[in-house]
Amino acid sequence: QVQLVESGGGLVQAGGSLRLSCVASGSLSSINAMGWYRQAPGKQRELVAAIPREGSTVYEDSVKGRFTISRDDAKNTVYLQMNNLKPEDTAVYYCNAALNLIRSYWGQGTQVTVSS
Repeated sequence: QVQLVESGGGLVQAGGSLRLSCVASGSLSSINAMGWYRQAPGKQRELVAAIPREGSTVYEDSVKGRFTISRDDAKNTVYLQMNNLKPEDTAVYYCNAALNLIRSYWGQGTQVTVSS
C-alpha cells in the first residue's frame, strides 16, 4: 500500500507560479515512477509529468519549459514546479505512484485555478 498526500494548489493569475508537493508513505520501495496528472472539467485525466526511479523525466508537450518535476528522496516527496501558468492549466492535479503498468496509487487531488 502507498499513501499520497498532495498540497500546494490554489488560485493564481496568468503568468504566476505554484509548487505542488506530494508526500508518499507506505511501501515506497515498490514504486517505480512518480507522476503528476491533471483533469479539467469535461476532459479526461492526462499525464503532466513523470519521474521514474531510473531514467529521464517526461513532460506533456504543453508544459515543457514551464513545469519541472523533481523529487526529494529524503523527504519522500515529489514536487511539480509550475511557472508561467496559463488559464488552460486550470484543473485538479493528482499525484500518482506507479508500481507497474497496471497498478498505481492516487492522491486525493489539489485544485489549481489560473485566472486570466
